[in-house]
Amino acid sequence: MALNRVSQLCHDITRLWLQLKMITDDIVHREHGPLCAEIGSELQKQFAILPGGRGINGSPVMVFPEFPAFSELEEEEFQNVLSYLTSVPSVTASGEGFILVIDRRLDRWAAVRTTLLRIAGSFPGNLHLVLVLRPNTFLQRTLSDFLFKFNKDEFKMKVVMLSSVTELHAYIDPGQLTTELGGTQEYCHESWISHRTAIEAFALMVKTTAQTLQAFGTELAETELPNDAEATTNLLHVHMLKKDTMKEDLQVALSQGGRLLECINEPLQTDPDYSMTYDELENLATVQRLLGQLDETETAFDDFWERHRTKLEQCLQLRHFEQHFREVRSQLDSTSERLSGFSEVSVNPAHAEHVLRELSGHESKACDVLDCALSLASEGDRLIENSHYAEDSIRPKCSELRGVCEEISSTLRGKKNMLLRAMELHHALEKASRWCEEGIFLLASQPVDRCQSQDGAEAALQELERYLDTAPLHTLLDRGAICCQYEAVLTPQLRDQVEKVFQKQTSVQEMFEKRRVSLKKLAAKQTRPVQPVAPRPEVKSPLSSPNQQRKERRYSADNVICKKVESPVQNGGTRHASLSEEEENLAVLRRHVMNELLETERAYVEELLCVLEGYAAEMDNPAMAHLIPNTLISKKDVLFGNMSEIYQFHKRTFLKELEAYTDCPELVGRCFLERMKDLQIYEAYCQNKPRSESLWRQCSDCAFFQECQKKLEHKLGLDSYLLKPVQRITKYQLLLKELLKYSKGCDGCDDLQEALSSILGILKAVNDSMHLIAITGYEGNLSELGRLLMQGSFSVWTEHKKGHAKVKDLARFKPMQRHLFLHEKALLFCKRREENGEGYEKAPSYSFKHSLSMSAVGITENAKGDNKKFEIWCNSRDEVFIVQAPTPEIKTAWVNEIRKVLTQQLQACRDASQQKISDAVSPSPTSNNSSISLSPFRSNGQKNQKKQEEKKVEPSTISEVNSSPKHKDSAPHVTLSKVKWMSTSSLLQSKRRGTEPR
Repeated sequence: MALNRVSQLCHDITRLWLQLKMITDDIVHREHGPLCAEIGSELQKQFAILPGGRGINGSPVMVFPEFPAFSELEEEEFQNVLSYLTSVPSVTASGEGFILVIDRRLDRWAAVRTTLLRIAGSFPGNLHLVLVLRPNTFLQRTLSDFLFKFNKDEFKMKVVMLSSVTELHAYIDPGQLTTELGGTQEYCHESWISHRTAIEAFALMVKTTAQTLQAFGTELAETELPNDAEATTNLLHVHMLKKDTMKEDLQVALSQGGRLLECINEPLQTDPDYSMTYDELENLATVQRLLGQLDETETAFDDFWERHRTKLEQCLQLRHFEQHFREVRSQLDSTSERLSGFSEVSVNPAHAEHVLRELSGHESKACDVLDCALSLASEGDRLIENSHYAEDSIRPKCSELRGVCEEISSTLRGKKNMLLRAMELHHALEKASRWCEEGIFLLASQPVDRCQSQDGAEAALQELERYLDTAPLHTLLDRGAICCQYEAVLTPQLRDQVEKVFQKQTSVQEMFEKRRVSLKKLAAKQTRPVQPVAPRPEVKSPLSSPNQQRKERRYSADNVICKKVESPVQNGGTRHASLSEEEENLAVLRRHVMNELLETERAYVEELLCVLEGYAAEMDNPAMAHLIPNTLISKKDVLFGNMSEIYQFHKRTFLKELEAYTDCPELVGRCFLERMKDLQIYEAYCQNKPRSESLWRQCSDCAFFQECQKKLEHKLGLDSYLLKPVQRITKYQLLLKELLKYSKGCDGCDDLQEALSSILGILKAVNDSMHLIAITGYEGNLSELGRLLMQGSFSVWTEHKKGHAKVKDLARFKPMQRHLFLHEKALLFCKRREENGEGYEKAPSYSFKHSLSMSAVGITENAKGDNKKFEIWCNSRDEVFIVQAPTPEIKTAWVNEIRKVLTQQLQACRDASQQKISDAVSPSPTSNNSSISLSPFRSNGQKNQKKQEEKKVEPSTISEVNSSPKHKDSAPHVTLSKVKWMSTSSLLQSKRRGTEPR
């Protein structure tokens, strides 16, 4: 509604501008003739005037007063005055035709004839009647009467010869004639010119103001809303300044129009009985109409500006909301990821309590994030309530925030409930186990001699009965009920504990039953004594403490009764038991990650199939052909890329191979390594993604996609599913990281690490290829430069040698911003261009500027005392590039990579010709009397798996500045200030010139 209102206001402003333009064009007549100010000198001669009178039929009266030099007027001057005068009356009045009054009473017939012929030949307007006051002298009057009869056909217009002004009054009312013609109309030619000049100047000002206003209104209406808060703030400020300027211009125009209106009305204020001429009335109406239109335009513009300002302010609110949304969404994702990786599996009550405390810590942090998210959602609701124009964009984000908050809250509640249930089961198991242990101790503690008598047997029997009565309160009664009640938390380990406790309970109850039978026999009257045997497996030393004896008897009884029950371990258990528990926990976590990998893989395959059958196949369906727009015809390969190839690989190969590792998730890295080449098909898909997304935006609203989505019952559009392959290849590295975290020390740990590195390599290759295809202006073939090793943005200074002097390129103190692409054979310097478009089309472009062959390159690792700078040079430093990285870490990574390239070149050169390399090496003493080799590469004493890194030392600077600890050589007492690396070709060139490499 707001946008429609703004559009309507823009149309209103345009309409008012067109009306003002018509009025001003009618006044100034730029298309038809000159302005009053331009022909002021010609009008001052007064050979023709327009006093403002009208004929009986409303025809404007134009008077040609006595002007002896009329025949001497230049044709251009004559035409300008007549064209201007005929343009002054309104179109309606001019349409009636002009009445010309030619006063030649003091002139001769020849002058009359000349005037009539000149007017007949060049009068620019419609002529209604020509009234001629003929000469007064007898001779000229007689001559005029006689010659006029013979020449009137020559004039080609209706001409009436008048002898006096009295006869003139028969044709024109005296009130419409000036006093010179016997009328009563007061006319001042100077005032007339002044008024016309002022009116036309005002009309031009109004026209200019209206044009500027219309242009500004169009600019506001066509302004695209910025995508960030800072740009929106700047745009609002600029538009405010322009709006204030426009308001000042409008006020100036209105003020000038008011003064002009007062000037036109001045005769009425001086003499209320003053009667305005028709031209004065038209001027008054015109100025009033202009002022009215200006006032209406100002009101419409104010309304339009208010709407535009509100729109920009809402845009600023939206950008702030979107920025906060991205921040909060990232925090929610991190919280959700932490919770998803949080295991609620516990092995005993103490562990369960520890896990619960950890979960409470996560919950406390999550609550802060959830509060921020819900607060932001409430802010979005307020924007919607205030009729924000982007309601359709804000509402889904608010719903998404609340949905994610509810999901996280539900996850927290679920995990907390699981832990509480697990703790409840642990306590129940511990309680039942403790009852069994105390029962075993009770059986073991009953003295044998006491049970020999009938009374002793009865007392022991009653003691057993009382203890058995407590069984329902302490033991687990129904295995099936327990499994059903705690099914959600029963891990395999916990299920084994439940089984062990039930076995222990059964064994203890069997012992009690056997003891009861024995004691009942003893309690009965016997003919001879019966000596029951107490279940004591061994005799304890009298030196043992009572507690020790109790524990030993209990543990011995356990071993005798239930061999499946593990014997308790004193002092917190052995190291071996703790390690076993930890390994079991890690195994559970690995299985959890593997299950997630398999489940998401199956879902991914199903989604790809759904897209290929529900969308791609339908593009070939004749029944759907009428719904497909022209821009989409024959563009299936562009829209879907190689999705079919990806689906076939995952469906037929990768999913089946992953399922083979279900029971040994720690070995799944082998599967990734074996299929790493196949996974490179994602690079082609990602490279095609910008074209696919551009095509989708052109056709996203077409009926074809809507019908397909309706058939599939998808809540999300096709664009969300086209993004699935990009998300999937990124998801693999997250899952591999999780598996690697839980597989330390396992057999497949190295494979997992290598698989993770390979996946990250694929992602880097995809990212690098997206940058490479954005390079413009490079005339060669990028594929001939070898593999892209690194790319990034840097600040670059250049220096060149000219003669013997080193001159900074263009005296630059400010660095150039360049994006560097390091290939195996060349280093490219490009300029990053502005990002345009949306989504994938927002990717930057790079203009090629310069390239260096790696065979002619050398580097200096430290430059100008800045730990973020290094030098890249060639041709013995004839051309030096000082490169500043964003961080020291990035600088180190680039230096190491370039060093590897140069090291490989040196190794290749050594392999080709050992003699040339040995000739290029020469010793040089150091400043502290230590003997070190000054070959272009020096070993740092640390061996890599593939090669040794070697450095080039600059002798002249060894003792000047202390080196950074990162670049110290392996020699114990040598301080190196700068370390340089040279390409083999540069090294050999220096050797041939007989100079030491610098």
